[in-house]
Amino acid sequence: MVKEATKSLVDADWLESQLGADDLLVFDTTVYMSRTAEGQIDVQSGADRWAQGHIPTSGHLDLVGELSDTNSELWFTAPQPDDLVAALMARGIGDDTRVVLYDSQLHMWATRAWWLMRSVGFTNVAILDGGLHGWSAQGRPVDDEPEPDRAPVSLTVGQGMGGFTTKDVVKLAVSNDSVCVLNALSADNHAGLDMESGSGYGRPGHIPGAANVPAQSLVDTESHRYRPLDELREQFAAAGALDGRVITYCGGGIAATSDAFVLHLLGQNEVAVYDGSLREWIDAGEPLET
Repeated sequence: MVKEATKSLVDADWLESQLGADDLLVFDTTVYMSRTAEGQIDVQSGADRWAQGHIPTSGHLDLVGELSDTNSELWFTAPQPDDLVAALMARGIGDDTRVVLYDSQLHMWATRAWWLMRSVGFTNVAILDGGLHGWSAQGRPVDDEPEPDRAPVSLTVGQGMGGFTTKDVVKLAVSNDSVCVLNALSADNHAGLDMESGSGYGRPGHIPGAANVPAQSLVDTESHRYRPLDELREQFAAAGALDGRVITYCGGGIAATSDAFVLHLLGQNEVAVYDGSLREWIDAGEPLET
């Protein structure tokens, strides 16, 4: 059994004790998504809400504009590695920096930024368990101060410790029993039952042969903290995701990173995220099953 990489997950006690350290950067990564009356997805950066109240010394890291390929037709496509490194350096993230990420929801925005950073070899990054919800619920301080100025830094592109994969690779994986394709969306989405609610992606169902571990099921909805690792291990083992290669997907490569993050905590290191996920798969006319 690979030792669990729990240093990638930190609690509020630890973070509060470290706030103000010269080498520590804290970022809110929240994005807000909603459905319009026409069924389209509306995406808004969480920067405005960050400005109203955030963990002291933190900044807002924009997954909409800063850490996505804005030339892609698909939301949140990962930038090219050099572009991603340049964006991280512009926010003060360098070789000697420690980073803690949080969001105001159920971690999936923080894990998306975490996965992006790991994909270019930056591994000194952790998720705040409980996010802003848990921090505030414990009566810890929040403020509306601007982000502190950051000194210029250098960040070296390294060997990715987890990365992204493509539609063509997923198509091959569908017929390969040694690869677990894992859907991080809801059980209703997986079963093709979400179309009437307007929360589907244009066609019902999941990638053929995929297992299902919903990202929302990984987190206690009251505390916003991840469930105990023993429980999570059982859940992923039942899906066949602890042996061999795993490809996680969702609607657009966001919730999939929460599954990938927990697999990392459980010592599963052969994980890739299908960046295009269902939006690309469905747009390309690829098959689904229910």
